[in-house]
Amino acid sequence: MESLHTHDALILVDIQNDFLPGGPLGVAGSDAIIPILSEYVRRFHERGLPIFLTRDWHPRNHCSFQQQGGPWPPHCLAGSQGALPPDHFPVPPSAVIIYKGIDRDQDAYSGFQGTALHRHLHALGTRRLFIGGLATDYCVLNTVKDALVLGYAVYVLTDAIKAVNVRPDDGERAEQEMIRLGAVPIRLEDVTR
Repeated sequence: MESLHTHDALILVDIQNDFLPGGPLGVAGSDAIIPILSEYVRRFHERGLPIFLTRDWHPRNHCSFQQQGGPWPPHCLAGSQGALPPDHFPVPPSAVIIYKGIDRDQDAYSGFQGTALHRHLHALGTRRLFIGGLATDYCVLNTVKDALVLGYAVYVLTDAIKAVNVRPDDGERAEQEMIRLGAVPIRLEDVTR
């Protein structure tokens, strides 16, 4: 069991309509993690602990889009409904939104890349990060890797992540890599209120 402490923060990666089933880059089964993520949010909010949400916020001609030679269909266009979280995923007003992928010529899988996330966490004295969201094998993986390099203790919310799985085992491989690098796998039942 792991109890929450003053220097903990919750980071939810890319919970956006375009990554949910029915979206142009919908991750299969990703809607199933929304209630679990909502419970993590509730627990952190009740304790007055910081909550961060990363969001892809792409310009129309972003380099990751297939029309520009990238691997993905257009998704999470800045200001679009697809770039917003689903209505059934309310977040407290105190949550900090971190916009990434805003530079047309640079992809950003990590919530730390080209953002102020580390500065926010550092200013708060954060030492441990609890990270979940979408997708395990891309933005969650890269956010966790950067967090570990920056010296944070990282817990991966294994019940609140889903993978794209371009290749069938990508998500499983990503989880193994995060653990190998030092992240601790954790589930909701392991986190005491």
